[in-house]
Amino acid sequence: MSKNVSSSGMRTRLGKYEIGKTLGEGSFAKVKYAKNVETGESVAIKVLDKDHVLRHKMIEQIKREISTMKMIKHPNVIKLYEVMASKTKIYIVLEFVKAGELFDKIVNHGRLKEDEARRYFHQLINAVDYCHSRGVYHRDLKPENLLLDSYGVLKVSDFGLSTFSQQLKGDGLLHTACGTPNYVAPEVLKNKGYDGTTADVWSCGVILYVLMAGYLPFEEPNILSLYRKIHKADFTFPPWFSSNSKKLIKRILDPNPLTRITISEILGTEWFKKGYRPPDFEKEENVNLDDVNAVFNDSEEHLVTEKKEKPVSMNAFELISRSQGFNLENLFVMQASIVKRETRFTSQHSANEIVLKIEEAAKPLGFKVQKQNYKMKLQGDKTGRKGHLSVATEVFEVAPSLHVVELRKTGGDTLEFNNFYQSFSSGLKDIVWKSEGNS
Repeated sequence: MSKNVSSSGMRTRLGKYEIGKTLGEGSFAKVKYAKNVETGESVAIKVLDKDHVLRHKMIEQIKREISTMKMIKHPNVIKLYEVMASKTKIYIVLEFVKAGELFDKIVNHGRLKEDEARRYFHQLINAVDYCHSRGVYHRDLKPENLLLDSYGVLKVSDFGLSTFSQQLKGDGLLHTACGTPNYVAPEVLKNKGYDGTTADVWSCGVILYVLMAGYLPFEEPNILSLYRKIHKADFTFPPWFSSNSKKLIKRILDPNPLTRITISEILGTEWFKKGYRPPDFEKEENVNLDDVNAVFNDSEEHLVTEKKEKPVSMNAFELISRSQGFNLENLFVMQASIVKRETRFTSQHSANEIVLKIEEAAKPLGFKVQKQNYKMKLQGDKTGRKGHLSVATEVFEVAPSLHVVELRKTGGDTLEFNNFYQSFSSGLKDIVWKSEGNS
């Protein structure tokens, strides 16, 4: 069964997105899997509670950071596509990365070899440096926020979004201690104000250590003992670390943020420069911030609502009028040598399983699939005698356990529609219902 559909057959729609399972949950936000029904693209949607945002007076900061994040296009940072709002929620639509966390590799296979760790560190520093240059700080870099895409490319998630509640005071410093203690810089733990740039650099150093060692540099069961070790930068290196890697990590894990190595200095070190390749950027595009402005300007006309959906029900009259197509042994009804432009079949499978099966059967035949509710449009990629063949399908609910599926040619040649369906129908055999009289 499709991951974005509940077992009851009900689907939740938010604009053009089908909402699925919860991927993660924090103190004031949760992340949901979703699919764009127009493109079929998977996305992650971060859901924020408006009341929480208002109570903590975070509106201006969130608007500023979302606007900045939408303009950030970097190969090692999760993309922010758009922002929507309902009366009670803010929805941030983000790139979905399904290959898992970088640190799953360590859990499953142990520490990384130095060259592999260096390659991921290159990508991490590239991402952090780029975002810092645009005034965005992560402030919570940790394993859960380092993802790998299907090509093994590092993606930093939650940049500028993970710690909305932190705000700059008059001294220009951040004042909220946050993040996982093991990865947090000592100045953050002091809660006397810190610079987001140098704090992120420290966290990068801890991450590099973990990649190469397979364990944390600072780890104590007692939280006070852990803090003492972090404040003193009290850690040791395993014997397999190279001398140059130890020099770099020692300069990153400097407890004094004023003397800690900067990113520009990291880029110039001998260890970092080995095998380094600058990031390959996509062509810059103009970024539209209309959606961000609409969300934070309380524009009623742009509000979205979560809707529960199920297939259209077919009444008794419609059922009788369409019953000619119920015998599936004859997929097309031939009358005076004319092939009909539409056909139907029945199925005892759920509407969502039917939609999924139609999509699976159409794509290998060279058809693009567009979905909206329980209607689908199949568009052929080959030019026929009358242009591209296109087919509209719709699933109707007759009863909770019985559905009628209608297929109708909306473009192209009818004989080509016939030939298409002969191949297409073979992929639907598992879901087609045959009564005892037709078996």
